[in-house]
Amino acid sequence: MDGKAAPNGVATIEDRILRITGYYGYYPGYSSQKSASRSSVIQCKPGGNCPSRHRGMTRQLSPLSVAEDSAAPILELQNRSPSGICRHSRVERQSRSGEEGTQTHTESSSQEAEGQTRCQSCTSTFLKLIWRFLIILSVSSSWVGTTQFVKITFETFDCPFFITWFSTNWNIMIFPIYYSGHLATAQEKQSPIKKFRECSRIFGEDGLTLKLFLKRTAPFSILWTLTNYLYLLALKKLTATDVSALFCCNKAFVFLLSWIVLKDRFMGARIVAAIMAITGIVMMAYADGFQGDSIIGVAYAVGSASTSALYKVLFKMFLGSANFGEAAHFVSTLGFFNFIFISITPIILYFTKVEYWYPFSAVPWGYLCGVAGLWLAFNILVNVGVVLTYPILISIGTVLSVPGNAAVDLLKHKMIFSVVRLGATIIICIGFLLMLLPEEWDEITLRFINSLKEKKSEDHSEDITESSVHTRSRSRANGTVSIPLA
Repeated sequence: MDGKAAPNGVATIEDRILRITGYYGYYPGYSSQKSASRSSVIQCKPGGNCPSRHRGMTRQLSPLSVAEDSAAPILELQNRSPSGICRHSRVERQSRSGEEGTQTHTESSSQEAEGQTRCQSCTSTFLKLIWRFLIILSVSSSWVGTTQFVKITFETFDCPFFITWFSTNWNIMIFPIYYSGHLATAQEKQSPIKKFRECSRIFGEDGLTLKLFLKRTAPFSILWTLTNYLYLLALKKLTATDVSALFCCNKAFVFLLSWIVLKDRFMGARIVAAIMAITGIVMMAYADGFQGDSIIGVAYAVGSASTSALYKVLFKMFLGSANFGEAAHFVSTLGFFNFIFISITPIILYFTKVEYWYPFSAVPWGYLCGVAGLWLAFNILVNVGVVLTYPILISIGTVLSVPGNAAVDLLKHKMIFSVVRLGATIIICIGFLLMLLPEEWDEITLRFINSLKEKKSEDHSEDITESSVHTRSRSRANGTVSIPLA
């Protein structure tokens, strides 16, 4: 019943049937081997040594024996029992079960490892968010506390320059605090002199010399003192909310000075922010009709913001960037310069009775120490926060001092804010936030929009694919099959 060879390579009709039905042990040329084995069985004479015998037992030709013979070249492994029965199926089942168990164990271990990795990443992300939130809250709280303590101190001690001088002297402790942190955290601890010389490189390769001490420290110390002194004078004329809002304009002044002096990149968004800051200043001055203490207080606050911006731009121009140790060294040097050279100024103001206090025991040392301590904490947080986290978080903490002071003024001092002052404060804060945009904000925005478009197109294509799959399944259920074209 053998047929001729077919075009598809199948020799006989029997081969076709076995290939279609998936008979175990089938391989091409099965029927030819079967016919050969059958002819060899027929040629075996009775009583002779037939090759189909095994251990004295005659194997009759059956589908099982044929399948075993045909499977031998493919599997290359036959484990037979003493009775001559093949145990291949049992070995195959055991190997398959072993492989499945190994794969299951591997998959479960990989899933556990992925779960642990995800849990660790989520925990680290959560801790980072908490840390950043605490930095922002600490910066805002310390600045609000400093402003409010100054307002309270002015009720019994109206000496803004003495407060500025006394608070600036506390900056000397910043470097010792930094060195204490170095001893607590560093694996390779350095001596105080060696660490001091290492951090003195901010002044130059030769370190801190007397010439550099006078040349580099004097202008920055004057700007530092002038910034804080004008800020305190503004607090005598305006509310804490207004002064903190006007002081946020220093970001706009920093951009304008950097654009003019340092030739920084021009940004339209920051120009808009600078215009908004100037608009807020004008509105704040207009709130009381450009007269009285209001206009003087606005001038003091704007002057404080301007000197602060000039300090930052000159620092970037002459000293460049600095790490935490170098910044701590520089601020401590400013405090030391303030204690040596500027101490004559409050003495002159005392004897000229510009800032006169008497008796000495009437000085509110508790409030003064509170102001100086909070100011020191703010300076440390600013320097530490810039190193340990993003500088933008420090700026956000600074701008959050505006609503913080507003809440204190509203709840404690029962302040009533006019619409003009409230609008000016909001405009200045929005301008401040615009200043925080990165230089590549337009490119980042375009990439984000393009990614959203690509994601939307991918979702649309997936929906089309799912709808086509449902259409095919419905057509098959109705008895029709759709064949895709190649």
